[in-house]
Amino acid sequence: MGLLYSAVTYVRSPAGMFVEEMRRDLHPAHTHADAHITVLPPRPLHGTEAEAIQQLHETCRDVVPFEVTMGDVESFVPATPTVFIRVAHGAYRLRELHDHLNRRALAYTEPWPYMPHLTIVKMDTLDEARKVVDLARPRWDLCDDSRRIRIDSITFVKGVGERWIDLAEIRLGALRR
Repeated sequence: MGLLYSAVTYVRSPAGMFVEEMRRDLHPAHTHADAHITVLPPRPLHGTEAEAIQQLHETCRDVVPFEVTMGDVESFVPATPTVFIRVAHGAYRLRELHDHLNRRALAYTEPWPYMPHLTIVKMDTLDEARKVVDLARPRWDLCDDSRRIRIDSITFVKGVGERWIDLAEIRLGALRR
């Protein structure tokens, strides 16, 4: 597949830094992605980048910033070898934002139902992912920083494979400031 686009919210809190450190330890080959929650999973565009960015601005200006709380370490095994932290509280707000953005230039029929989460690592095999879950759970339990994350912006990115470039940061609730 060629160039894809996505919308993410970066997790710059102490919990996000904790996850980045955990990722470096658990899978050093994949440390290039900043901690983030994906709002729109990777997809091709139906239009131009400028049209997609305009759509993001139009939609996000009416969305009031909100908080989510991170839950437990889980995995998408056996579907994919991805290990993640589930959004335990406030996930419905991310699902609503996802649904509002998944239109026009950004419309895409995704292969999986959207589930808000913060990826820790995507391993190469299912067995590796199972092992990492067992290592990540007790480590995440040691994170004594707040697991509450404020969602006040999204970043529109493009990339191929594991490499992504930020195109635009869009603030939520821009009309309310």
